[in-house]
Amino acid sequence: MTRLWAHRPQLLHLGLFSGAYVLGGGFAQLLAIVPGTGISIWPPSGLFIATLVLAPRSSWPWWVLAGCFAELVGNFVWFHNSVPAALLIYTGNALGAVFGSWLVNRVCGRPVQQETLQQVLAFVLLGAGVAPIFSATVGAATVAFVMQSQTFIGAWILFWIGDATGVLIVAPLAVVVFQNWRRGAHFSAARWLEAGALAVIFIAVSALSLGGYLPFAYIIMPPLLWAGVRFEFKGAAVMLVLLALVTAAFTISGASQFAGDAGSQRNKQIMLQLFLGISAFSALIVAAISRQHQQAVLTLRQSERSLRELVQTLPVQIWCTTPEGNPTYFSQQFRDFVGFNVEEKDGDGVSRLSSVLSAILHPDDLAVVTARFAHSVKTGEPFALKHRQRRFDGQYRWVETRAAAMRDGQGAIVQWNGVSLDIDDQVQAEDSLRHASVKLTQATQAASLAELSASIAHEVNQPLAAIVANSHACQRWLGTEPPNMERAKLTVERITRDANTAADVVSRIRALFRRTPDVRSSEDVNRLISEVCRLMSDKTATPAIRIVMNLESDLPSVAVDRIQVQQLLVNLIRNGMEAMDTASGGARTLQIRSCRDGSDAIRVEVRDSGTGFKEVERAFAPFFTTKPNGMGMGLAICRSIIESHGGRLWAANNETRGATVAFTLRLAN
Repeated sequence: MTRLWAHRPQLLHLGLFSGAYVLGGGFAQLLAIVPGTGISIWPPSGLFIATLVLAPRSSWPWWVLAGCFAELVGNFVWFHNSVPAALLIYTGNALGAVFGSWLVNRVCGRPVQQETLQQVLAFVLLGAGVAPIFSATVGAATVAFVMQSQTFIGAWILFWIGDATGVLIVAPLAVVVFQNWRRGAHFSAARWLEAGALAVIFIAVSALSLGGYLPFAYIIMPPLLWAGVRFEFKGAAVMLVLLALVTAAFTISGASQFAGDAGSQRNKQIMLQLFLGISAFSALIVAAISRQHQQAVLTLRQSERSLRELVQTLPVQIWCTTPEGNPTYFSQQFRDFVGFNVEEKDGDGVSRLSSVLSAILHPDDLAVVTARFAHSVKTGEPFALKHRQRRFDGQYRWVETRAAAMRDGQGAIVQWNGVSLDIDDQVQAEDSLRHASVKLTQATQAASLAELSASIAHEVNQPLAAIVANSHACQRWLGTEPPNMERAKLTVERITRDANTAADVVSRIRALFRRTPDVRSSEDVNRLISEVCRLMSDKTATPAIRIVMNLESDLPSVAVDRIQVQQLLVNLIRNGMEAMDTASGGARTLQIRSCRDGSDAIRVEVRDSGTGFKEVERAFAPFFTTKPNGMGMGLAICRSIIESHGGRLWAANNETRGATVAFTLRLAN
């Protein structure tokens, strides 16, 4: 009970509802022309459903109680039926209103909006079609079996049509009033003038029609539908109420087409109800269609405005052409970029496309762009090209232009839509990045070769030392009496051999710095490994570190750049030794292994017993290092060297300790 009391409506609203209910009953009594029924249309049914549809469901009991009170008052004032009969008739009215409102809310949702044809049809069919079945059944049974004034079937038809007509005429107006109670009609002066003229015309036509001065009653349809089209739901609701009032006035006075003798009263009553019901139904449907059309037009205009604003604010130049390639539209961004209106370039004997392209494209790009776009227009293929376009200040900037054909349902091209995007800053950045990348590559290679050069110096020093020693020996052989020419000749040959070896080493180092093409030769991997180990013998000649070579014999040759592969091996061996320097405990052994890897490659593994990799997946990333003074380029360069030879380079931590770095080289054949 407390919860029910908490959801009670305002007393003023309940009072207004009850008063309107009583007045609606009086209006129905005035239109009653069939003895024993007391009604022709029942406006309270429309008021009841409109109220419940818009009111919270928790407050429905209060409206039902207010309706019951109004029904008893109306019965006392207008109908003078017995109280049991009045309560039975109201029970049917309440059941119809509650069930009809529940159906309308279920289908149309809350709050109910009469915005689309579907919503109006649901309101009409459920509120004016289904709901009156309850009230007509209970009311006809009361009239037939309690009051015994008519047959059940005859009374049921009159009750159902009367309740349905009441819903069609009153419910739309009630919904409009309830939903716009605090909002005024925002019409211009012209609209108010049109509304006034329409009301006068409608009342005049209705009076002439119902008074018998015009051939048939339905001639009121044109102005009624005019109201539905021009003023939508509100206009239709107001005109229906005016129609009901004019009809009531003429019926009461006896001048209406629907008034007649006692024998034709029933048929006249049904014709009156059908006239009002058909008029109301037609007006509401037309108003719904008009509203839906207006909503569609408004949505379309909003979409067009949004699209226009989007096109004007996008940081791209948008343009359109006909299927033949003649320009039809250029966005404001395009016009601002080029600094002129395209129409200014129209000339006699020259197409707009040619004049525009000649004015905005770089001379070196004009022919290419024209030919490519002509090809797209001819074949229907999308257009995409980067070119230089003249800006309003005369500067040529790189733009990327793309265009695609818009087609109809049959696949025919309707128009071409294109965009041009200023990418000059991106192109300049890419050029700068490319130059920086080249310089970085050279710098990192030089930095890596700085350490390699120290190791290679040992190899260069060996032939140079041999040359010096052999030169002294040659002098001694030539200084003997007699000179030993055979020994001196043999010594000179050794000097020549050692000089060529030193020159080869120096030339390969210079080739790396000069960026000359790689010179690859067929090499023995095992011999390269042995040479590198000899090169680094001064660093590996320590009792703390032992190098173990497990080289498979009779391996086929590989086609490699000898110096680059030596650089690779030096880096891997040095990394393994440095990793073992920081390891504590255990034997420090560096294992180098070579073997076949499938049928077309040789695999080389360098395995240390150091600390291993903490992040194996990042080991080959440029500038990633775990050394305090490292550059993070050693393994990245190694991978670059191997990939340039068509091989693979990878690393993995050992199961016990340390890590293994392995690579493959393709066979020479």
